[in-house]
Amino acid sequence: MFSSFNTRKLYFFTLLFLGLFYSCGGSNNGDDPIINPPEPVDIIPTNLVLNVNIVGTDQNNPNGDGSGVIQCSASATDAVSYGFRFGNGSEIASSTGNVDYTYNTRGTNTYTIIVVAYSSTNDSISLTKEVTVYVNDNLTLVWSDEFDTNGAPNNAKWNYDIGTGDGGWGNNESQYYTDRSDNVIVENGILKIIAKKESYLGSEYTSARLKTQGKYDFKYGKVEVKAKLPEGGGTWPAIWMLGSNITSVGWPACGEIDIMEHVGNDLGTVHGTTHTPSSYGASVNTGTKYISDVSTAFHVYAITWSENSIEFSIDDIPFYTYNPSTKDSNTWPFDLNQFIILNVAMGGNFGGAIDSNFTSATMEIDYVRVYQY
Repeated sequence: MFSSFNTRKLYFFTLLFLGLFYSCGGSNNGDDPIINPPEPVDIIPTNLVLNVNIVGTDQNNPNGDGSGVIQCSASATDAVSYGFRFGNGSEIASSTGNVDYTYNTRGTNTYTIIVVAYSSTNDSISLTKEVTVYVNDNLTLVWSDEFDTNGAPNNAKWNYDIGTGDGGWGNNESQYYTDRSDNVIVENGILKIIAKKESYLGSEYTSARLKTQGKYDFKYGKVEVKAKLPEGGGTWPAIWMLGSNITSVGWPACGEIDIMEHVGNDLGTVHGTTHTPSSYGASVNTGTKYISDVSTAFHVYAITWSENSIEFSIDDIPFYTYNPSTKDSNTWPFDLNQFIILNVAMGGNFGGAIDSNFTSATMEIDYVRVYQY
């Protein structure tokens, strides 16, 4: 009985083994079934929290200290990274959930912040929060020349372009720029740039071109120049700026801001213009305003330059704003420092024909001031 039982038992386990062998692909005919791994399980973050601290907030400054800086901290269960959106069209990634951001638009403004929490399976949840932030809109005088000392302009603030511009900065003009007192002098609180008809080093006219290049440059702010403009056919006074990187990238890649240009052949029409790689020379980015007494009275010619736009004004009345919808190196080279230039040209591409009766004309400047926030 014992022997018969073991035989039946052995026979049973043999059949079981063979069944398992063939059912698990024991044959070698290449038709073995494929065992697929289980589908991954989505991991969706939960419990997303966003805390926003506006720097400098207190009882007297509920919207911050004017710096525009906010500090964001997000956390969520099962999150491995975060993305923050501050309304500028881009997302800032953070592995810790902590991001600092600076708003630049002046005044008190309300913004919507979006934070996205991502899991290891790239599933996500999001949360929005509104914050009201104050950014300082008070201008502070940071640089100026009031021209209070008689004689030559302050050489700590100004230097000169000398010559006819054949080296690359002329516009087919007729004058020779000098630093002589005959062409540039400070008298009784007024800077005078004097264009004269005279034979000088091969040119028929002389004048002066002052610049702060290498002595002072800046980015963003408000520039004010109080000036009375010369008159006479062929005069071309200008108050303008160039990017300080002109020596490395050239023009117009450096960007040019013409705060004020005027031509005596169109007395009273004042131009405000920008020159960029996308539009230069006869730039389409320009505006004009007619001032009847440009040569008999002082007016304040100004720009307000921010990271988003350049507003041109005369006596605090805006007349043109440059604000391209797409800002890149072709349309907006104005995110680097620029320096100031003051000059009176004669003739040239913009000044036009010079009156045969012209003898001299003067641009008078009461002050040049630069403000920043």
